[in-house]
Amino acid sequence: MKILVMSDSHGDYRNVKTAVLVQSKAEVIIHCGDGEEQVEMIRHDFPEKAVYSVRGNCDWGSSLPTEEILNLEGKRIMFTHGHLYQVKWGYDEIKRSAREKGVDILLFGHTHIPYNVYEDGLYVMNPGSIHGYMGSYGIIDIVDKGIITNIVRLR
Repeated sequence: MKILVMSDSHGDYRNVKTAVLVQSKAEVIIHCGDGEEQVEMIRHDFPEKAVYSVRGNCDWGSSLPTEEILNLEGKRIMFTHGHLYQVKWGYDEIKRSAREKGVDILLFGHTHIPYNVYEDGLYVMNPGSIHGYMGSYGIIDIVDKGIITNIVRLR
């Protein structure tokens, strides 16, 4: 299963749509906040995709949850925006929470800085911001032999 992960689109639907088209084999799209309007546009333009999202600190008035846990292909995936875990000042708190919840993959945004590591059984990814000229997104492949994660720059 291929999963497209993005965050912090901040109104930039052109880059969001480009990522979805380039990663056309992605069956699932996860948006980690600050782009609720773009998420609704994805759902409209790509009804065949399973789309999940949470609210970010700039999704004012949103009724989206602040955090979700999905079970996909036998893996538990936690995703959140990250602001409630103060990720701009470090990742210890969010990693601790993910471990307490027994997840395999942790996804978050907010910092606009791509981050992709595997440590002690936990995959941790911040796809960075998909907004703007230097936009980026993440790809997760869950295959029989394990999990593969990558960060992709739009340009």
